[in-house]
Amino acid sequence: MKTTLLRVALVLLPPFAVYGVMHSQQAAQNSGSPASSLAGMGNSQRFLQFENEEVQVWKSVILPNQPLGMHHHDHPRVIVALQGGVINLVEQNGPTERQVWETGHAYWLPSMLPGAMHADVNAGDKPIEVMVIELEKEK
Repeated sequence: MKTTLLRVALVLLPPFAVYGVMHSQQAAQNSGSPASSLAGMGNSQRFLQFENEEVQVWKSVILPNQPLGMHHHDHPRVIVALQGGVINLVEQNGPTERQVWETGHAYWLPSMLPGAMHADVNAGDKPIEVMVIELEKEK
């Protein structure tokens, strides 16, 4: 009986351990902070790096054909392309703004109008990685 229970435990333990690790990572990403609540759909994601009352910094990884879901930016932000590419900023009401982000360059994006939403879509065939520095206070 003990041998059977041990075998069952050894078979079931790895999948539950993997689930537990994945669940804890997902919980950490969805910890309630604004950047983590913007976690993307599919495999594209945002990872909170730093946050205080004045600035929020996160790393976004946007895979081809795996957009970051609809979201809003109340504040202006700087994008630093760690791995550049062509990004489409697709607004909720239809218009798309195409931007080319070159590796190692920084770009300014203004705050969005109230109620406006957009999704970030990688138009290329390689992952795009950026650091996003969003100012929490405007002067």
